[in-house]
Amino acid sequence: MHAHQRTHDARTHPHPHHPHSYPRLRHPVTLVGGAAVLVAALLATGCDSAPDATAGEADDPAFSTVRFEFGSRGGIQVFGASRDAVAPAGAHPASAGRAHAFDRPDGRLLVVLRHSPEPVAERASRGRVPRLPPLDEAAVETAFLVDTANWVRADLDGHPLQWLRRDTIRIDTTNVATADTTRLTLSAPHGGRYGQPTPPAGNPSCEGLDDRATRDAVLPEVEAGAPVADVLARLRKQCLDVQYASLPGSARPGTVERVLVPSVGRRDALVAVPPGGSIELPGRTAGSTVLVNPHRPATMVLAR
Repeated sequence: MHAHQRTHDARTHPHPHHPHSYPRLRHPVTLVGGAAVLVAALLATGCDSAPDATAGEADDPAFSTVRFEFGSRGGIQVFGASRDAVAPAGAHPASAGRAHAFDRPDGRLLVVLRHSPEPVAERASRGRVPRLPPLDEAAVETAFLVDTANWVRADLDGHPLQWLRRDTIRIDTTNVATADTTRLTLSAPHGGRYGQPTPPAGNPSCEGLDDRATRDAVLPEVEAGAPVADVLARLRKQCLDVQYASLPGSARPGTVERVLVPSVGRRDALVAVPPGGSIELPGRTAGSTVLVNPHRPATMVLAR
């Protein structure tokens, strides 16, 4: 996409899908019960104890499977045979929907989980109810580094997304019901299949773009039920960064339900393609040009 490594890129690599078999663990490890707990732990211990990243192109047979489970309020748990390869990378407010620029050392994967903050517990005083977090802290991004330089496949709620290596993936649960649990699984290739030997080609037209300036983007054609890889390629052609979400929908599970593109204006201004309901707004359909903020990723919503 860019000539330099952008910390919140999530490039796609379509790959034939094949069944995986994941080990069932008796003792899952809870890394964090919420964003506040994670920040406290990071201040106390830091992330220096994480193993060094693999510098070469060699395969990483030690990495097998990692699964992140979390809800709309965080409560993140990590399972899997390779859970020891996961290290906390911080938690930051996603003010006005902007993605935080986490550092991603070369040779590691960066997993960013966006969720609502834990409710602020305050004593009721003078008949007042506990205060909610301010609007500019409506979401929190909690990040983890995964120590593997090899290709891994990302699945969301059991449905394949893309192949990743030395990259970043973002999952958004801010619109998920409180009781729902989202599962992101990273798994190494099985059966002697090692994935693509070189990173997927970027989009030359996106090189050299100013990440600090707003720019125009043409809303791509998106059909409910379209494959993830096809829609992701269309979004990448418009130089849009992408995060994923999984919600109940009318499309076939594992396919794209809709795409939400944040436009410049009000903080919650989103353009949906295809548009929701039966009313199409002028200037907000496929082929329309909208002004976008490069710091606010577009959201690809998958049907559960």
